Amino acid sequence: MGYHRAGFEVIGVDIKPQPHYPLEFHQADALTFSLEGFDAYHASPPCQGYGITRNIHTCKDKDYPLLIPDIRQRLVGTGKPLVIENVPGAPLQYSIMLCGLMFGLKVLRHRIFEISFYCMQPGHPYHRNIKIGKDGFCCVVAHSAVKGNSNFQYPARKAMWVEAMKVDWMTKYELTQAIPPAYTEYIGKYLMEAALAAKRRSQEIMELEV
Repeated sequence: MGYHRAGFEVIGVDIKPQPHYPLEFHQADALTFSLEGFDAYHASPPCQGYGITRNIHTCKDKDYPLLIPDIRQRLVGTGKPLVIENVPGAPLQYSIMLCGLMFGLKVLRHRIFEISFYCMQPGHPYHRNIKIGKDGFCCVVAHSAVKGNSNFQYPARKAMWVEAMKVDWMTKYELTQAIPPAYTEYIGKYLMEAALAAKRRSQEIMELEV
């Protein structure tokens, strides 16, 4: 949704059904889905194998897919601008880190982005005085769970999450796995410039060849 707001026509791909996805969607394997005809790419490989919760005793023996190298190889091969998103600790290159406080959101959800084009790193607001569960603030707990005051009951808690993330089309579980659209809208403005520049270069090369 953030890229859509930045001006892109967005097509989503996931190996699992996503009935609440608000834009065009294809259920398919992103490692085999055709990449032809796109101007830019964003990938969010599964994060469970890279996050700090991988060290929790209930997770140590689980087999999580580590797909960043494979998806990076596919996207780099296109020669187009690309973004790969994951949790802190994931093996991403040339990363920037985004947090909800950078965009005035009441959620502390740190995510890192591997980006193949110029993109400014926003300033990171001070966290220490934030009182989670108070004044509408939510936080990231464990492997991305949105969490508010434990005294809130669903759907009151979900309403708090919706307000914090500025997302109103997802289920409670989907909210725990998502990043705020403000993140990709911010990156999308830089991505749009990179995609347009790449198209101009391609057209110039074609004209020279003619």
